[in-house]
Amino acid sequence: METAEFIRVLDREGRSLAAAAAEAGPGAKVVTCPDWQVTDLLRHTGKVHRWATSVVAEGHSSFQPVPEAPDLNGDALLTWFREGHRRLVDTLSAAPPDLRCFHFFPAPSPLAFWARRQAHETAVHRVDAESARGRTPEEIAGELSVDFAADGIDELLRGFHARARSRVRTEEPRVLRVRATDAADAVWTVRLSSEPPVTERNAEGDADCEVSGPAALLYLSLWNRLPLPSATGDASLAALWRETSAI
Repeated sequence: METAEFIRVLDREGRSLAAAAAEAGPGAKVVTCPDWQVTDLLRHTGKVHRWATSVVAEGHSSFQPVPEAPDLNGDALLTWFREGHRRLVDTLSAAPPDLRCFHFFPAPSPLAFWARRQAHETAVHRVDAESARGRTPEEIAGELSVDFAADGIDELLRGFHARARSRVRTEEPRVLRVRATDAADAVWTVRLSSEPPVTERNAEGDADCEVSGPAALLYLSLWNRLPLPSATGDASLAALWRETSAI
């Protein structure tokens, strides 16, 4: 996917998140994140949006702390969220292709990184907002494109879980395979050990466990918003993912 496509997804998903949050109400429980109410969801996603905006707009070359969200509620909080989301979309849209700034895993460019990261951040949390008003992740999965969902799987496996902070570890080397059944070449081989997972986009060699399903369902399940669609082989590896993969 191109950077402009990610920005369009970010725009759409953020507006949908706000609409779902408004309908659900600030005190509604977020079913997919049981410790949260809608207020917590808006504060979290809104401060991440502002953090990303500041990194891009100010060209920070190193990590900057994520700012705290203001103590707002109700309509004021929703307005704050919408304003921050709009500013992020506009900042990414106006950023030059040769932008230089901090980003925290490999990408074709810093701009490509932030557009992609914030599109997926917002899409996953839109699912959370929808759950607060009674829609299921399965319903929302049908609104995500196969290409976007497959890209989100790739970002999660080869981006987030390639980092030292990933807790998905095994005492002995094991192999987990992840397969999107409705996307061409959307297969990942995840080599687990006592070190951070090493993931390649291929289906080479035997796997101890394979999880598979349509890309959108698989995407949301790997982000722990749904049960895994299908798991064959050693079920303990699928359970390990559920227990240790939270970001």
